[in-house]
Amino acid sequence: MISMFKYVLIICLVGLCPLINYAQQNTDIIRVEAFITPEGDTIPQSWLPTVQVGAIQTNHWKNYWKEWTRLRNAVYVTYPYAKSASKVISEVNAQLVNVSDESQRKQIIKLREKELKKEFADKITQLSIYQGKVLMKLINRETGNNCYNLIKEFKGSFSAGLWQAVAFVFGSSLKQQYDPLGDDQEIEKIVKEVQKLYGYKG
Repeated sequence: MISMFKYVLIICLVGLCPLINYAQQNTDIIRVEAFITPEGDTIPQSWLPTVQVGAIQTNHWKNYWKEWTRLRNAVYVTYPYAKSASKVISEVNAQLVNVSDESQRKQIIKLREKELKKEFADKITQLSIYQGKVLMKLINRETGNNCYNLIKEFKGSFSAGLWQAVAFVFGSSLKQQYDPLGDDQEIEKIVKEVQKLYGYKG
């Protein structure tokens, strides 16, 4: 009985040997790509097939991206003007800090105003109403003061009130504030993008 069992076992082993050899031969020729990590470890890597995922965009998201693109374009166009305005206001304030004579103060302001008009008037007048609203937000961001108070400070209450009335006609306000954590979160994100791209200091 034992001899018969041994005989059967030998027959099985003899039959399996070709399969084992075949598996070993094919295993030996499998090539696996390797990736070396920054730490020096070697790990296997493989490439997954490309998968394309598509979907029909709803009206909600179409409108969202349309408005976001419009806002992004407006920020890219107007942010340099806001930076320039902040720089000029700082310079004017530095010039006026030790000037007490009212006529001399007005002369300094008028001179800088003339320079600003020469440099920016044509460009600013080409902005759309929407871009103008974004610009007022950005001026508030860069100067820490709204446009109404800035005009009032340099041109007087009458001029500030007059331009506030004009802004009101176009559905806006010179007194609007900048809220980076609230209504103006999207503007703030885009400003950070512009600063990083063009090297503006925050």
